[in-house]
Amino acid sequence: MKNLIRPYQEEDLDAIVALSLLAWEPVFESFQRIFPRPIYDILYPDWRKSQADGVAAVCQDQETYTTMVAEVEGEVVGFVSYELKPEKKRGIVDLLAVHPDFQNQEIGTELNYAALEAIRKAGMNLAIVETGGDESHAPARRSYEKAGYSALPIVRYFKKIDD
Repeated sequence: MKNLIRPYQEEDLDAIVALSLLAWEPVFESFQRIFPRPIYDILYPDWRKSQADGVAAVCQDQETYTTMVAEVEGEVVGFVSYELKPEKKRGIVDLLAVHPDFQNQEIGTELNYAALEAIRKAGMNLAIVETGGDESHAPARRSYEKAGYSALPIVRYFKKIDD
């Protein structure tokens, strides 16, 4: 099985959105367990729609973001989107997902390396990525650490304000 990392094409959008929803479903299930119901409902009233819209917006905004896809035997199985901040010489990896059927096959790592190489070639001297600290994000953390990222533990708190 040969993996191909290549630039995003418009016809990739439906596959990218579909695989992102499958890949991130465990994350939102985890969030339902972590957050009290009122907070979860405020943050994610319809996570599938907001996630699909967000992924589509990033992929289609080719002036701000660069998106690359991973293909296995002609099928889109993963993607990474990043943006460059030349004024600070930084590249920010905004989105990365691999279809659940293709996870744990080094595809996320390959996408990470491809994005990092493109960021380096663009003259940036720092790459940044964020992910969650909960168990559902453990595969993402492993992929980023394997690609050489250093983690900064951060805690973000949420509280619903009553009317």
